Amino acid sequence: MTRYAIDHARNVLVALWSTGIGDTTTLVAELPELDDAGNIRHLAAQLTRLSEICWRSYTHPASAADRHGPHSLGWRRQQERDAFATVLPTLIAAHRAGPRTAATQVGRAANAVATTLHTLGVPGLDTHITTDVAAELAAIEQAELGDLSDRAEQAVALSREDASPLQISQADTLLRAQPFGCPALLTQIDPAAAAVAAAHWYHAAVTVAARHTGLHQVHVVASAEQHSKPLALESLTEITAVLTSGGRPLHVVMPLIRNALHVADGHLRGITDIHERVIAAQDLLSKADADHPDLGLEPSTIFVPLTPLDPARPAPDLLDNLLHGIHTCWQVYQDGQTEEGRDELLRQFLGELRREALDHTDRLL
Repeated sequence: MTRYAIDHARNVLVALWSTGIGDTTTLVAELPELDDAGNIRHLAAQLTRLSEICWRSYTHPASAADRHGPHSLGWRRQQERDAFATVLPTLIAAHRAGPRTAATQVGRAANAVATTLHTLGVPGLDTHITTDVAAELAAIEQAELGDLSDRAEQAVALSREDASPLQISQADTLLRAQPFGCPALLTQIDPAAAAVAAAHWYHAAVTVAARHTGLHQVHVVASAEQHSKPLALESLTEITAVLTSGGRPLHVVMPLIRNALHVADGHLRGITDIHERVIAAQDLLSKADADHPDLGLEPSTIFVPLTPLDPARPAPDLLDNLLHGIHTCWQVYQDGQTEEGRDELLRQFLGELRREALDHTDRLL
C-alpha cells in the first residue's frame, strides 16, 4: 500500500511505497504554513488508511472467497471493490459541509479524507489529493490486470489470496533464465504468483539433486534446515510432498499463503491443522521431559506456531524460502566437489534442472 507522510524540511505531503527492493516516493502537494499541523497529520494518516483498505480489495479479491451469495464474504468483498467508484466523487465534493455516511470501509475511509480536507479549507489541496488518489486507484486496477509497472509495483510487497496465471507464466520464464532468482522476480511479479512458479522449480531442483547424489528427496529438503529459518523447512517439506505425489504448485502454495493471511487477520480457518500442531507440541514436550526431567519444562513454555510463514508477509516469505531451497539443492548437488570443477558442475546442474522443470511444465497451473 501507499504511505503518506509530511516532509517538514520542504513542507510538502509525499506518498511512498515499496518497490520490492527499497521504497520510492512522489510529491503529492505543497502544504500551507499552519499554526496547528494536527489536521495535516490526520490527513496523511487517513490517506494511508484509504490506500490500505483499497489495496485489500486486490489482496483479498471477491473471486477468492468461498461463498458469493447475499451478505456472504464474497458479496462483502465485491461491495468494497464496487465502492471504488464513489471515492473520487466524495473527494471532489470535499468542499461541501455536512456529515457523510457509507456502508463500506472504502466509503468511510474516503469520507474521513473529505471531512479533513473540508476542515483544512486550503484552496487547491483537495485537487492535489484527488489527483493522487486517482493514481492510486488506477494502480490497483492495473495490478489486478497483472501489470505491476509504475505505481502498481507496490503489489510486489503484498500477499494475495489468488495468483494470476499470466504472472505465474512470467515468473516461470524468469526462473528458466535464472533458476536461483533475479531482481525482476522480486520487483515485477506478484509474490504469490512468483512462489507458485518457484515451487515448481524447487521441486525440480530437489528431484535433480536426489537423483545425482542418491539421497532420498526428504534428505535433500532437510539439508535446507542448516541455513534457513526454523519454519522454512515445514513449508518446503509440504510443497515437496504434494508435488511428488502429483499435485500442482498452485494447489499447495495458495493454501499456505491464505492460511497465513487468516492468521494475520486474527483467526484460524479450521481446527485440524492447529490440533495437529498442539499434539506435536505435546509429544515434543513429553519426549523432552522424559529425556531431560531436570529441565522441568512446562506447557506454558511451549510456543506453537500457527503457520510456517510470516503472517505479515506470507507470499514474499515463502518465495524467499523456495529460492533459498533451490540454492540449497545446488549445494547438495555439488557437495565435496573441488573448486576446479565446480563451474562445469554448475552448468550440468542447471541443464538438468531446466530439463526436469520443462518436462513437467504442464503441472505448473
